[in-house]
Amino acid sequence: MKVKDIRFNVSTSKELDIKNITEQGQKTVAESGVQEGMALFFVSGSTAAITTIEYEPGLLHDIPAALERLFPKDMYYKHHEKWHDGNGHSHVRASFIGPSLTVPITDGRLELGTWQQIILCDMDVPSRNREIIVKINGE
Repeated sequence: MKVKDIRFNVSTSKELDIKNITEQGQKTVAESGVQEGMALFFVSGSTAAITTIEYEPGLLHDIPAALERLFPKDMYYKHHEKWHDGNGHSHVRASFIGPSLTVPITDGRLELGTWQQIILCDMDVPSRNREIIVKINGE
C-alpha cells in the first residue's frame, strides 16, 4: 500500500471565505498515482474547516447565514478573555464543521457526487494562507 503526503496552500481574503478546493484535490490524487484508496483532506488551523457542498451562489450565501444564526459573531465568547482577538465565533464555527474530510478514490479519481465539491471554509477574521494536508492511502 502506498501512503502519499501532498500539501497545497489556499489564500483567503475575508471572514467566512469559502473556497472550492476540488480541482486541487483531484490533482493531488492524480500526482499520487493511487488508483484505489482514500484521500484525507485536513486543514491546519483551529479557525478553518473542510466539508462538501454544492458549490453554487445560493449556498455560498446560505452557509455563512446559517453559521451566523447558530454562532453569532456579536455574542460574547469566553475565548476573548484569553487572547482579546475577537474570533471566538471563528473557533466555534470551525469546530462545529471540523478540520478534515475523507473521500474514496476509485479509478484514480476522487469519488464525489455530481454536485458535490470539497470546500475550505475559513472562519477567521483576517485573511489567511491555509495549508491543506492531503494524506492518500491506497494502491
